[in-house]
Amino acid sequence: MFSVVLLRYGFNLGWIGLQESITYLHAAVFLLGAAFTFQHDGHVRVDVFYRRFSVRKRAIVDFFGALLFMLPVSIYLFVVCYGYVVESWQLLEGSREPGGLPFVYILKSFLLIFAGSMALQAITELLNQGNKIFDKQLVSS
Repeated sequence: MFSVVLLRYGFNLGWIGLQESITYLHAAVFLLGAAFTFQHDGHVRVDVFYRRFSVRKRAIVDFFGALLFMLPVSIYLFVVCYGYVVESWQLLEGSREPGGLPFVYILKSFLLIFAGSMALQAITELLNQGNKIFDKQLVSS
């Protein structure tokens, strides 16, 4: 981003492809890294009450969060985006801007990868938190 700004305003040079590559890289980082971040509990959490809960209560909150929110939203995103991405691949869609990158269909594919990986992570979360909920040692505490 710094290079784009420096070239444009410092040297009066600009390349649409370079600007679009920044968008592609940001999309890749955020969409492909979301499930990994969730797996390692690196996501933002408003834990006013959560931090005071026992391990079992936290597991219940996480279980129902994955079941009622994360999994349905991930499935919905996959279903809604599927036709959009397939159409883009059929057209081998490229940038609408002259000099832009010809790989918009790959950029749009990140949406399906995001939704699929988040759905898989939601299933993993359900299994992990379900084990915590029904763990005999935690039930007694």
